[in-house]
Amino acid sequence: MHVKDEKVKENLIRRLRRIEGQVRGIQRMIDEERNCQDILQQMSAVRAAMYNASVELVRSYAKECLLDPENSTPPEELVENMISALGRVSRTVD
Repeated sequence: MHVKDEKVKENLIRRLRRIEGQVRGIQRMIDEERNCQDILQQMSAVRAAMYNASVELVRSYAKECLLDPENSTPPEELVENMISALGRVSRTVD
């Protein structure tokens, strides 16, 4: 799967850069020996942000792959791929 929609691609890159900044902030918090609850709160925010980015990617996948009339992949395989993608996203919140 490729992200073909430029708006979706830009949005995903923007989200990932923001997440990258959050992760660097968490690293600083650890270096500065900040309170564990504060660190965990920021880690939770990163996890939620990654989940939301994953949902955006799955949404794009559904629109670009499943609804593409020129896609020659058998419908059963498309459905299985979509179920697999959804399964990977849902495991991120266990």
